[in-house]
Amino acid sequence: MKIYSTLSRKKETFKPVKKGCVGIYVCGPTVYDVGHLGHARSVVSFDIIRRYFAYKGYKVTFVSNITDVDDKIIKRSALLGISESELAEKVIPEYEKDYGLLGVIPPDVSPRATQYIPKMVELIEKLIENGFAYSTDDGVYFDVSKYKAYGELSHQKLDELQAGARVAVDEKKKNPADFALWKKEKQGEPAWDGPTRMRGRPGWHIECSAMSLDLLGRPFDIHGGGIDLQFPHHEGERAQNEAVTGHVCVKYWLHNGHIRVNSEKMSKSLGNFFTIKEILAKYNPVVVRYFLLSTHYRMPIEFSNDLLEQAKNSLERLHDFMRRLNNFPTDKEGKISISKILKNVEKKFEEALDNDFEIAEALAAIFELVKEVNALLDANKLNSSDVKTTIELMSKFDSVLAVLKVKDNVNAEVEALIGERSTARKNKDFKRADEIRQILLKKGVELEDTKDGTVWKKML
Repeated sequence: MKIYSTLSRKKETFKPVKKGCVGIYVCGPTVYDVGHLGHARSVVSFDIIRRYFAYKGYKVTFVSNITDVDDKIIKRSALLGISESELAEKVIPEYEKDYGLLGVIPPDVSPRATQYIPKMVELIEKLIENGFAYSTDDGVYFDVSKYKAYGELSHQKLDELQAGARVAVDEKKKNPADFALWKKEKQGEPAWDGPTRMRGRPGWHIECSAMSLDLLGRPFDIHGGGIDLQFPHHEGERAQNEAVTGHVCVKYWLHNGHIRVNSEKMSKSLGNFFTIKEILAKYNPVVVRYFLLSTHYRMPIEFSNDLLEQAKNSLERLHDFMRRLNNFPTDKEGKISISKILKNVEKKFEEALDNDFEIAEALAAIFELVKEVNALLDANKLNSSDVKTTIELMSKFDSVLAVLKVKDNVNAEVEALIGERSTARKNKDFKRADEIRQILLKKGVELEDTKDGTVWKKML
């Protein structure tokens, strides 16, 4: 199994820290507002990765944090006239709801930054003691010049980072690229007892260092997040971790690509910004999940309604296949065995995902299976045993994908309309049958009249 490491810029053979186990830390949201499509892309990407490790038999410990103290949270809570903790309590359930609709397994542990302040203070004091941090009148800063590997993760040179520091030059800092570990208390902002007896609040990067090292140990296997976190967030985290411990703390750094709209990164400033809720109001969550997972996790996704429609059509084909298998007679004798076909597809699926989670090739293997099995079903050559084995294999694939389960349950009103239409057809009242067909279409139920009778399905 090979995975691409952002640090080395190449695919590396995956060797877990502990045999049979995988520790994964993925940077979670800053909960000042509801999630957007970029959040959805990241959580679905790492959900697939997490699920595939489980598929391979690993015991996975998956940690994803919540940043509940931050400049944006302070500003938004002040605007709303509520406390930072009240804002977090309102927003966190919205993320959980949206992620749940997208079929994302909740983290094993979901720590909040405010629960880890003492651990952060310990790390900062250790950094000061080790000579990697210094105090000023307004906070404590990490001295990037003391950590010689700074810039390696983002593949930038320190002198370039100094010249192009995104924040205004602060005369209190030794270097323009030095970043805040601790911010001195300001009136009206939340504050805790901090290092060097300074009340205040933590910087962003130190939060994840404290939580990941505490929950997953040192070293742990995988640290993930969006490509926008590579610098400065993960660069800062790596520096802190190794300056505190003197050792490598993360074996593999993984980053997912952006969501792009009209070839530009999705952002509020460009006005091409969509919340998860806005997309789920227009499309079935399983379609959105399929759309997000069907592009390799490191690649950018071009967002458009046309591409979502393509995803919907592809998923409809897979669901129709599953319906056909599920409705196959349980006692039918066939003419050939397809065990070799199934084993070949399973091998292709696993070889694809073993190669840095090459999802397109894995999906291609599944669609190849759909084509071959449908042709054999059309030729009336399959037996019940092979169909059952095919269903089991598709279910195994779905333990990774979580998009293949067909949900055709309907309410009593729809059931009554389907029954009424069957009666109308028997009575040759085709006008009423067509009226009911149109009513059902508006309710998202599609009918198909076959030689074996009428079948129906819920549209995605």
